[in-house]
Amino acid sequence: MAAVCTPVSVVTAMDGERPHGTTVSAFASLSMRPPMILVALDHGSELLAIIRRTKRFGLNILGSTQPETATAFARKGPDKFAGISWTTVAGAPRLSGAPGWVVCDAASFTEAGDHTVVFADVRDASTGEGQPLTYFRRAFGTHTLLGAGLP
Repeated sequence: MAAVCTPVSVVTAMDGERPHGTTVSAFASLSMRPPMILVALDHGSELLAIIRRTKRFGLNILGSTQPETATAFARKGPDKFAGISWTTVAGAPRLSGAPGWVVCDAASFTEAGDHTVVFADVRDASTGEGQPLTYFRRAFGTHTLLGAGLP
């Protein structure tokens, strides 16, 4: 699957006053009516346990200038938010500078292999300027537009 280009995002949630987050590349838009997304998290993820309990999470869609943020949230440990600028928006941590933001409520959970797929209802979303951060062949990159649009 390394040859499949994927967007890079950080899923975040609050555990009381403490923020949690992890980098994911397995997320997708699922439905327009109603607006839904899906995201896959490792069965043993502490973040997954928090989302199961609270139901609310944020999806921070990273920009091409944020590979260090993706790396920080991909590592293990409790201090992933150290040195990261963030605010709480609609009950979920929003990372500063992320050009895409989605607030979700978990609707259902399905176990698949060593991950759990979270199907979620979109409660709010916004986009900003910037190119997306992508992951391809085990390296970060970005998307390049080839033309003005499709005919």
